[in-house]
Amino acid sequence: MTCSHRFDPTRRGVLKGAAGGLALALASGNLGFSAVPSDNKLVVIILRGGMDGLNVVVPTFANEYYAARPDIAIAPVGETNGALALSEGFGLHPALVGMAAMYDEGQLAVLHAASAPYSDRSHFDGQDVLENGTDAATFEQSGWLNRALSVAPALPAGLGIGSTLPLILKGEQSVPNWAAPVLDPADPETVSKALAMYGPDPVLQAALQGSVDLTAIIGEPGDLGSGHEFLARAAGKIMSAEGGPGGCSISFGGWDTHANQGGATGALAGNLGGLDAALLGLREEMGAAWEQTVVLVATEFGRTVAQNGTGGTDHGVGGASFVLGGAVKGGRILGDWPGLATNQLLDERDLFPANDLRGLFKGVLRDHWGVAKSDLNTLVFPDSADTPAMDNLLLSSATPPEPVPIPAPTPLPTPVNPKFPNIPNLRDFQ
Repeated sequence: MTCSHRFDPTRRGVLKGAAGGLALALASGNLGFSAVPSDNKLVVIILRGGMDGLNVVVPTFANEYYAARPDIAIAPVGETNGALALSEGFGLHPALVGMAAMYDEGQLAVLHAASAPYSDRSHFDGQDVLENGTDAATFEQSGWLNRALSVAPALPAGLGIGSTLPLILKGEQSVPNWAAPVLDPADPETVSKALAMYGPDPVLQAALQGSVDLTAIIGEPGDLGSGHEFLARAAGKIMSAEGGPGGCSISFGGWDTHANQGGATGALAGNLGGLDAALLGLREEMGAAWEQTVVLVATEFGRTVAQNGTGGTDHGVGGASFVLGGAVKGGRILGDWPGLATNQLLDERDLFPANDLRGLFKGVLRDHWGVAKSDLNTLVFPDSADTPAMDNLLLSSATPPEPVPIPAPTPLPTPVNPKFPNIPNLRDFQ
């Protein structure tokens, strides 16, 4: 299935942009974004490798946390290299300065002890369950974000960022994929000749013109930073362009910290610094569109509560996720906290997954894109009726205050004729 309309931003600077050095890797033969701009933007960021949620969103109130991690725990708020204060006794890893500011500004909320419905600790199966939206690792080859694109009333178009289209965006909806170039850019004259040569073939011309358009939008690659930040800024530029797509998915790898994970500094801290820069860059590039943007950040599973013998953590289950953006009702810790006592852990080793990530995803899709409950429960997340959508996640979906009842007026006594008390005063009926 292909989209019926082509992304059509301004052509100003097209040839200059074409020589700028970026190319489009298409998942299909057609760059097809919706002709109707998607005002409500949704970005899903997948952290591949199993991010250690306990060192990212730190339960500084829990003695069990510090006992289990004598070498890698993050110090409490206020201490040297300590966590950045959130609320309810939690703190953010000190590398996440930008995200902590978003939390304080009410643009970021945290869902801890969260997981897709999977607990067998395999990266491959865990990522499949997270992306295909089912409750098991199956051979399902479509993703929940692709299916959501097909039933959202505004029919927002999708975009993948990276060298391959992720499972979450695969399916019946045709979704293009953007990646940084591996070849030197063509000169403007060559691009112009190629466009003219493809004139008789509308499909080929649309694909090439789409690549040129995106190159012009993104501009000079050196201005976008590097690593995670580069991908996030590119996504922000494309999504915020006139007629840009409404949905996007980006993958950041490197979160499998079996050894030398570190605490306030080290491997995990370096990755978190990259994530922080990426989210700040995405917000900057989205510009005014940020106010109508929601970003979901999730990983396939968390890690063991206790550190291992090589200064790292092993595959676990419950982890930490984030929902952020200008449309988010943030500054809050969402969901339930199961505790870290041994009898509260899953298999006496992992943070218990008290919160199903599908509930978070459903709440955003319902309130941000208007996806119907029936579609969420059967099509987008099959057989998930027993997992309700989370409420009150977005500013536009905040529960209105209960109306204050207006008291009934006190009835006045019926006037009477002083001479004949049992007969009403006739003047009051004139």
